[in-house]
Order: sequence, then C-alpha cells, then structure tokens
Amino acid sequence: MTTRDVHATYATQPPAPGPPGPAPGPGTGRRVLRAVAIAATVPYLALKTAWLAGSQIGIPAGSALSEPGLFFTAANSVTLAMDACVILLVLVLTRPWGMRIPSWLLTVPVFFATGLLAPILLGYPGQLLVRLLGLGAEPAAASGQRPFLEPWVFHVVYIGFTVQGLALAALFVPYARERWGRRRLGVPGAGISPDGVRGRLPSPTGVAAAAAAAAGLAVAAVHAYWAFGGTAGLGAGRAAAYSAETGVATAVHGVCALAAGAGAVLLARGGRLGVRGQRWALGAAWLGSGATLSWGAWVLIAALGPELDGGEGAGAALLLTYAGQVITGLLSAAVLIRFLSAARVE
Repeated sequence: MTTRDVHATYATQPPAPGPPGPAPGPGTGRRVLRAVAIAATVPYLALKTAWLAGSQIGIPAGSALSEPGLFFTAANSVTLAMDACVILLVLVLTRPWGMRIPSWLLTVPVFFATGLLAPILLGYPGQLLVRLLGLGAEPAAASGQRPFLEPWVFHVVYIGFTVQGLALAALFVPYARERWGRRRLGVPGAGISPDGVRGRLPSPTGVAAAAAAAAGLAVAAVHAYWAFGGTAGLGAGRAAAYSAETGVATAVHGVCALAAGAGAVLLARGGRLGVRGQRWALGAAWLGSGATLSWGAWVLIAALGPELDGGEGAGAALLLTYAGQVITGLLSAAVLIRFLSAARVE
C-alpha cells in the first residue's frame, strides 16, 4: 500500500468520537411547566410558613387553629415539607441528573404525590360545578358549626394543588417515556401473546388482586351510600355537615377504591389484555391505589388529632372505612409493584 493509499483510507474513515457532551436540557414547554409547578407551591408554602410563625391569616376567630398545639404544629411542619418536596420532584423530572436517580427513589414519592393530588383534581372541579349550579354550600354553614379556616383558603390551596398535579403529570409522562420507554410489560416466563405482551401474574398475586377488588368494592359501596346522603355511621355532626359538595368528594374516594381493585385484577390477567389494555389497567391501579392508600392513611392519622370544627371524633364506621381504604391501596399497590418488577428492557 502506497502512502497515497494510506492517506486516502484515513480520509474516508469517520472521525473518532469525542467525549460525550452534556445531556440536552428540557424544551421550552417543559421549562414552562417547571416554572408553573414551582409557582403553584408558593401559596401553600407561604400559608404554612405564616402559621408556623404564629400568623392568624385565614384563621377565623374561635377556630381550633387559633391556638395551635403540638399536633397542629407537627402537622403544619410535615405538610410544609411535603409540598416543598414537589419542587425537588419537579427538578428531578426536568434536569439531566434526574435520569440518574434510582428508580424507587423517584417512583415512591411520585406514587404518593399522585395519590394525594388525584382526588383533588377529580373532586375540586366537580365541587365548583355543583356550587355554580346552586346546589352546594359550605359544610360548616350547612351544619351550623364554626369554620376552622376561611373559605378563601380552601380555594387558594386547592387551585394550587390542581395546577401542581396537572404540571407534574405533564412532566412525568415524557420523563418516563425517555427513561423506561423500552420496557416490555408482562411477566417473564409466563408465555408471550401474539402482540408481544407476556402472560398473567403468578397465582399468589392473583389472590391479592381479588382481595383488593373485594375490599375496594366494599369501600366504594360505603362511600356511595354517604355520597348520596346516607347518614348511618357518620355521627350527628358529620351527618348535619352533608352537602352536595361533600358528596362529590366522598364519591371521588369511592371511585378511586373501585379503580384500585379493578386495576389490580386487570394487571393480574397480564397479556390477555393486550398492550393498550395493560396501559389502561396500569393507570387505574396506579391512580386508584395511590389515592386510596394515601388518603386512607392520611385521614386515619388525622382522626388521632383533635376535631378542627369542634365536632365529635370519628366513629367506628368511619375508622373501619379508612382502614379499608388503606388495605385496598396496599393490596393493589402490591400487585402494581409485582407487575412493574416484571417489566424488562428490550
């Protein structure tokens, strides 16, 4: 080979790759969503900070919150930290280093954030619609009990939560597609259906799914009864506080319990659903189990504290219903975890 041939060979070869450049940042749309999500946390964080500092803003005279004890201080501190975590979560979903976060360290807070925000996203617009139609009333006004917060506080907080939930969902979807988009759904070793989705989950998981469906159906039935005006098991104070708006919120929790049970059963069927069916089942199980578990645990913990409106504490029926929500959410979440752990990269 002549010197000319050698130079010709090297001239036709592609240049050696250089060191990898920095990962591309988020596009304009995701940067806007990031800013919107962070801005939506400001009202809640400001209120909680003010209350911890001793301010009475938004707290009417005579409210139990006007003289906060250790329980309220701890609750305000915890919820302040929870909403502050939304800012960290938004950064994880939009910064290059967020792709290196361990999966469980991201999915666990996303799961509970989804669970806490989803009923608000579903229920708050329904409550506004009921009020616009002239069918709603403030629960405290309906029962004659003194309110523990001014009405405007709920609207400011729930609007902020609604914006946070929508922005987080819009940010998480592209993040998940980029990070886990090449994972195949289903169960290894269970056979592959013609559409490429693997088969049903093992029988112990199917038993857990059936138990989740049964518990979810029972919880949903109780919530439906209360949503449409039933009073048994509520106590006199809560029964008097019923309004169409509280009925909407109660119905949403019943729907979430149904979704948790149905999603678990459908996921346990595996590849029989096909790809699209499994995605719908995954969404139902994720939203349903997250909402049912998160809110069930939250109201159980809240039941241990003093009543904010001065009414009676939660009775046995309420506590059993809350416990049923927790059980439904745990069982459905167990099926969900088993399903997601069966996914593999193609």
